[in-house]
Amino acid sequence: MLDLILSVLCSTLILVIFKLYDTYGIQTLYAIIVNYLVACCTGLFFYKGPTALSALFGKDWIWGTLALGVLFISIFNVIAITSQIAGVSVASVATKMSLVIPVIFGVFLYQERLSAIQVLGIFLALGAVYFTAVKAGPRTLGWRTLLLPLLAFLGSGLIDAFIKYFEEVHLTDDELPLFSAIVFAAAAATGLFFILGNSLKKPLKLNLRNVLGGIALGVPNYFSIFFLLRALQNERWASASIFTLNNVAIVMLSTLVGVLLFRERMSVKNWFGIGLAVISIVLVALF
Repeated sequence: MLDLILSVLCSTLILVIFKLYDTYGIQTLYAIIVNYLVACCTGLFFYKGPTALSALFGKDWIWGTLALGVLFISIFNVIAITSQIAGVSVASVATKMSLVIPVIFGVFLYQERLSAIQVLGIFLALGAVYFTAVKAGPRTLGWRTLLLPLLAFLGSGLIDAFIKYFEEVHLTDDELPLFSAIVFAAAAATGLFFILGNSLKKPLKLNLRNVLGGIALGVPNYFSIFFLLRALQNERWASASIFTLNNVAIVMLSTLVGVLLFRERMSVKNWFGIGLAVISIVLVALF
């Protein structure tokens, strides 16, 4: 349970830091790349096994981990922009209600069964994403208003499903730090290739503010994944329950932080979406 609590705290801190990027004028992409380098170094620091390239490429999970790193940085940017434009609470619900995706994957990959009530919970989760994302104003129902939360929802769900797959099929306890480090290294490399390509048109300038923002994000980012993987290894809890408890706690805590710290305004529809989120995860977890 302690691993789950620590993962929740780290994940909520990530959303808060994203919001502060906008406040302090930090360039999100550059800070995220630094963040992944820091997260990778953190993972290697805690890994006590061999780190030679021959040993790394001998792991049966290595190539999938590299692909997961590309997905990480892509979705991380989407989540950052969502929190800055739509708010911390919207980004939180869109990403954390994505728990329905690993649950569905569990049905097909691990022969887990869903009851009718759990299916109802999945549909309620989709409704929660919509109602929490809707903002007052003439553009409320425009497709652009919902595109960012939708992309965050789908991408986060795929990441959770892949993490569960690697934890279930390939990883040992000792390999958790190394696995996390390689994912973050792949994400950092993807970002570096992108900005180096752009540097051919516009020279790069090292910005200390971006570096500090990336360092602040890197440590909680690493531990949010590390503690989630450790929680998933608890045999007394089903993976659906772990994802559900993790996600609902993050939704509630980040919403509270958004309202109290950033003075985010929540409409009746938004609170209704939060309520649906709570009901949906309870249905998925308990039934």
